[in-house]
Amino acid sequence: MTISYTLKVANSRFGGFSKLLFRWKGSIYKLLYKEFIVFVVLYALLSLVYRRLLTEEQKRLYTKVAQYCNRSTDLIPMSFVLGFYVTLIVNRWWAQYTSIPLPDQLMCVISSNVHGKDERGRILRRTLIRYANLSAVLILRSVSTRVLKRFPTMDHVVEAGFMTQDERKKFESLHSDFNKYWIPCVWFTNLAAQARRDGRIRDDVALRLLMDELNLYRAKCSMLFHYDWISIPLVYTQVVTIAVYSFFAFCLIGRQFLEPLEPGQEGDLDMYVPLSTLLQFFFYAGWLKVAEQIINPFGEDDDDFETNKLIDRNLQVSLLSVDDMYQNLPPTVKDKYWNESTAQPPYTTATAAETLKPSFLGSTFDMRQKKTERCFQPL
Repeated sequence: MTISYTLKVANSRFGGFSKLLFRWKGSIYKLLYKEFIVFVVLYALLSLVYRRLLTEEQKRLYTKVAQYCNRSTDLIPMSFVLGFYVTLIVNRWWAQYTSIPLPDQLMCVISSNVHGKDERGRILRRTLIRYANLSAVLILRSVSTRVLKRFPTMDHVVEAGFMTQDERKKFESLHSDFNKYWIPCVWFTNLAAQARRDGRIRDDVALRLLMDELNLYRAKCSMLFHYDWISIPLVYTQVVTIAVYSFFAFCLIGRQFLEPLEPGQEGDLDMYVPLSTLLQFFFYAGWLKVAEQIINPFGEDDDDFETNKLIDRNLQVSLLSVDDMYQNLPPTVKDKYWNESTAQPPYTTATAAETLKPSFLGSTFDMRQKKTERCFQPL
């Protein structure tokens, strides 16, 4: 389930984000705690081996190795590599969400341009929008694990009412080596052309508008298919992963407490808990886990897209729009501000103090100037 905390940050205040730090579901703690525990355990084991098991000569050798590893961490451009990668992933994540097909524009065009209050007109409108929803279900079945678990076979799609048995036979009789999510869109175009010939769509302009909206809808289905097919290049993901893991492999050795090599030499502060190193692990490894979670938002992670809820919503509102709401208008009357030259809707006391202020008229409106005589140049 997508975790929403928008209301918690509606207003900026002191420690505004602090309340969000104690949430578990959808948190970085839930994503990272296993890797964090492994890192802490390995660090503690190395520390015990160094402090208790190594001889003086072995400690001197280990110190040189640790110093080399600590210097090597500066050679890995973690911020650049990881920051650019996560930025790319976040942009792709949002683009995938905006590519999910929504029938809102299409259903409005169908409701306004496919006419007929009789049963035939109703069947046409409901069938057209059902074909659009069927196309979305077919493409989401191929990219979303949640939707595939809900509709594992075409029998489940038929049982859910997105497709009839006759349509399923027609669908399966059309052989193609590629994904056939586009077939309902072709059915849509053929049915719309038939409705135009029958006079249900009254002119070619309305038919063109209907086709344009369908093409936009189909294009979003196509984009979901391509986002699922074309991933972030594997070499880039491997480079980032290797960079993070090798960085903290060096940190396991290089960030240990080291005894001075020479007698009388001042050593480092002996901190049994390497706080700065643990925070660095939390930030960098957490950044990598964020990318891992959202690189494919059609899985079953806490913040992955609620595709099943979107299917439910789209079917319900689209059928309501093209059927119950077809030419179902409230009476048109004079509005409340009919006799007023300036419309001013009322405010509640909770909002009046902030909003009932003079309008902004420009930064120089209240500027005061000294009186000067007007000068005219002779012609």
